[in-house]
Amino acid sequence: MNLKGKIQIVCQTDVGQIREHNEDSLSGEEQIGLAVLADGMGGLNAGEVASSMTVHLLMDDLREYQTGNTQIELELPDSNENLPLPIRVLKHAIEKANNAVFHVSQTQPQCQGMGTTVVASLFYENKVAVGHIGDSRMYRYRDGKIEQLTKDHSYVQELLDKGLYTAEEARSSAKKNVVTRAVGIAPSVEAEVNEYKVKIGDIYLMCSDGLTDLVRDQDIAASIKELGDNLGETASHLIDVANASGGKDNISVVLTKILNSYSAKGGILKRIANWFE
Repeated sequence: MNLKGKIQIVCQTDVGQIREHNEDSLSGEEQIGLAVLADGMGGLNAGEVASSMTVHLLMDDLREYQTGNTQIELELPDSNENLPLPIRVLKHAIEKANNAVFHVSQTQPQCQGMGTTVVASLFYENKVAVGHIGDSRMYRYRDGKIEQLTKDHSYVQELLDKGLYTAEEARSSAKKNVVTRAVGIAPSVEAEVNEYKVKIGDIYLMCSDGLTDLVRDQDIAASIKELGDNLGETASHLIDVANASGGKDNISVVLTKILNSYSAKGGILKRIANWFE
């Protein structure tokens, strides 16, 4: 299915005011309805290696799926077989990327201990599948309201869930960037994947914590409300606001706007044809 003209994707990243280099990686292809963002961690340039590997691996695998190649479907494990196929594909692709990043971290001394967060979105059949690991986030802006669709895999989030922290205490905690789940730091990891119906006019924001640590949700919503007709300006403004607030980390944003309905017919017919070739 060609989603050109159905959705618009804008990707922007900035090193921030403190860091010497950018360990975030991101990519988006609106024609196939795919976007990925990763925030690397590790010594020297290892975080950059982990995030770049993860983004490239996911884009390659999911591009094959979105363009009708059934090979990735044949690789799917039997577990979770009752889940919708795109959910299974996205989950498997993220977990497969984890295996590759972990292998490099174990075999290349300069990459020892590297890891990365990841958030990925797959647009299909007037829906979006969102998969993530770590504290990079996905938000949905709809009808003037913003909603966080992902829940951080972090130490502070666990304290919030147990009622031991208020939202304000979590925001100011010195441990707010301690993640409990990441790509590449263990032999296996479970990706969290969910599916949502989209509406024309929706704007989806994927971002690293370089944005959300410094810009509150209501300020993100205000920026989208004011500038959302121009995604490029919106992305630049969000990065500028984070930098003006200190820019303590790399700042990355991916904005996706739903322009028109996109039906399932093209993708399904193409996939069925491939099965019978």
